[in-house]
Order: sequence, then structure tokens, then C-alpha cells
Amino acid sequence: MNDSLIKLYNHLPAPLRSVAASLRGQYLRSWRYGNDTEGLIEEALDRESWSPSQWKKWQEERLAYVLHRAATQVPYYREQWSGRRRQGDLASYEYLENWPILKKDALRQNPLAFVAEDRNPKRMYLDHTSGTSGTPLKIWSSKHTLHAYFAIYEARIRRWHGLSINQRWAILGGQPVVPVAAKQPPFWVYNASMNQLYLSANHVSARNVRAYADAINRYGPTHMIAYPSSASVLAREIIAAGLPLTCVTMLITNAEPVHPWQRSIITGALGSQVRETYGMAETVAAASECQHGKLHLWPDTGLVEIFSDTEDIPQRGSSKPGRFICTGLLNPDMPLIRYEVGDRGQIAPETEHCSCGRTLPTVGRIEGRTNDVLIAKDGRRVYWLNPVFYGLPIREAQIVQQSVNRLRVRYVSAPDFKEGTKLLIAERLQRRMGEVDVIMEQVEMVPREANGKFRAVVCELSNE
Repeated sequence: MNDSLIKLYNHLPAPLRSVAASLRGQYLRSWRYGNDTEGLIEEALDRESWSPSQWKKWQEERLAYVLHRAATQVPYYREQWSGRRRQGDLASYEYLENWPILKKDALRQNPLAFVAEDRNPKRMYLDHTSGTSGTPLKIWSSKHTLHAYFAIYEARIRRWHGLSINQRWAILGGQPVVPVAAKQPPFWVYNASMNQLYLSANHVSARNVRAYADAINRYGPTHMIAYPSSASVLAREIIAAGLPLTCVTMLITNAEPVHPWQRSIITGALGSQVRETYGMAETVAAASECQHGKLHLWPDTGLVEIFSDTEDIPQRGSSKPGRFICTGLLNPDMPLIRYEVGDRGQIAPETEHCSCGRTLPTVGRIEGRTNDVLIAKDGRRVYWLNPVFYGLPIREAQIVQQSVNRLRVRYVSAPDFKEGTKLLIAERLQRRMGEVDVIMEQVEMVPREANGKFRAVVCELSNE
């Protein structure tokens, strides 16, 4: 939405903002769902019981199609392969291992060069990433691609838990659905086209929490989708105000990993189960949590390779954590091959089976973005810092590396927080980092980025 439309929207009275949201919802629904949706959902559910050999065959066939289309129909890749041929490189584009790593900067500089020549971008859906790590990316998709993706989404997020897009649901999100300066409710809009109550994550506070709780109870959504950081803030304020909230049976998180203390406070406040998801606007990889707490990858969305943190080579040992390098299988009209998504984690061994009975591979853990890292004095990169806060009375926290010698920990304390808790946090960090000063800073809420996302680790050191 351009600036002029946003200004016009912000001047609308609340009922008309809901009308505008419903019109937008109708547009989105027409792109995401169709007469083929129910059949696609059933196919996605059927694939969950496939054997490893069936998945391997399906992925190999789909990958062959995507690689051929990328090398012959997509300007960026065709020029890349032509340049290699001119230099005498005879490597075949039919093998994924012959393709280089695709960085986000290349996609950001000329996104249209990644759209297949037999497609018209004006007749495709244009999506933008949130721009967490720079200028937002532009992603074009056909209606066929979006139908396929949202059918898998419905199957493995809602259907797994007895939910449906046709039920009332809520989202606590970062879209500016109400003016930033709004001081009085409503801090939400009703999107009738998608049965959705859209709550502004940017207006949650102790002052406004009763209005939020009243709106949720009045609308009666069966489930809610939210950033875990935003949901935990709402949950904390609901607990503090002693407000009842019983209609939401499931909270589905997105965009950020779920920390144990977030899961605990959300469950305690809402009385609902928490299910984690993983994905991105580029739709080259996705995962969702089953009822047994395992995060299952979606092999029909993309291939995920785990690469070394320091070199562009696959990680030795399939269960070792590293960078996610992903090849999308759903969007052959804007294929992203060996794309570095900026996330880090590990895939569980193939021999590890989940009690839910699904044969989808599981993620060992997702550690967050590759720049969620601290640099020790001796040059070591220190990842996976969640355990620093395990078992401690912390509601949320953020570690900021201001220099190789100094860390700042911004934290929101729980009632049992004591002076000794600070010392324990410092000790745990020093155990990982070596000699480093740890400054503890108590805050009412850890600052969010412009897109509303929460960063648990921030490294302010220069690239050098």
C-alpha cells in the first residue's frame, strides 16, 4: 500500500477501516484459495505417510524440472550459466551441487531477473519480505503456486490440530491496521472475508490490555497467530490484570523461534496450546510443530541443505548445526536455487522418528538468523544462547554485543528475579564467551524492530 492510501486509511473511522480490511482480505483469499484447495489439502496430508524412497523420487523429479526451468528460462541463471560456459566450465546444471550459493543481495538488486521469461509479473502476486536485515525483497508468485503453498499450510498447521480457515481466528501482527498515534480502542479491525480479527501488536500495553481481552472474548476466535514475542507481552499483561481469556485453544507462532519462557507464559495466560512454525516469504522452506512437540519440515516446499558457518560447503555430519541453504520447489516461476535464507539450525537424523506417525523429517532446532551470533575475543562464533536463560525468572531478554569486551543484557524480570539471578546470567555468558563485561539493564519491554520482530541476540560489531 502506498503512502497516500495509508494516509487515507488512517483517516477512516473504525468501521470503515474494517470494511477496507475485508476488501483486502477478499483480494488475498482469491489469490490463496480456490476450487482446487480441498483436493490439494488432501494430497498434502497423503504425502505425510510417504516412505523416504517416495519422498526422494518426488523431490528428484521436481528438482530436475525446477533446475532446467531456472537455467533455460530465468535471465539471472541463464546468464550465469552462459558466463560459465564461456570460461570453459562444462559442469551440468542438472546437478544441484554444481550451483553456487545465492545471496540475498543478488536477489535484492534485480528481483525481476529471477522471474521466468514466459511469465508476466503484472499478472502475478507480489509479496515483500519484512526487511529485517535490509531493504525488503520482492517475491512474485502465480496463483497456482500460492494455492499449492496455502493448501500445505492449511493441512500442516490448521488441519493437524482440528482447525479450519473457515473458523473465526485472530492474528496479533505488525501491520499498521490502526494509526500509530491511536490512544483509544479499537486497536484492531475485523476482516470479514477471512473470518479474522486483526489485532495491532504495536498497541499492546497494560493500559490497553482490557480492551484487547474484551475484543478477543467478544469475537471468540478458536486460534490465534502471532509472533511469540508479541504474544508473550499480551499474555504477561493479561496475567497482570487478572483477565479471563478462554476461547483461544491454540496459539500458532510465526516469524521467530519460540523460547521456553515465552511458551510457558503464553500457555499460562491464554490456557491454549502453543505450536511453532517456520517459514519465510520466499517459500523455499517451511516447518510446523506436531502435537508431540516435533518441528516437521515440509519436503514439498523446498530442499534444505546445512552448510558450514565459515565456508560455502555442506556441513560434515548431517546432524550438525549450520546455515540453511534452500532450494525452492513450489515456485518454478521465480525459482531460488541454493538460496541462503539467513537462518541457522540443524536437521534431525533420518533414523529419528516422531510419535505422531508422520514421515516428514524433523528439525533438530532452529537457532535463529545467522547474524544472531556473538564474537569472542579469540574469534570464536558463539551461537545458541537460549540456555543462558533456562530455568531463570525471566519474561524476555535480549543480549547485545557492543564490543568484544562488553555485552549488554536487556531483561524483563519475573517476580522471583533476584540479585543473584544477574550474577548467574553473567556467569553463564562468561562461560561461553570468556572474559567479558556483562551489563544488566532492566527494561519494561525489549525493543522491537520496525517490523515488530524480536531479536534475542544483536551483534553491533562491524563486519570486519
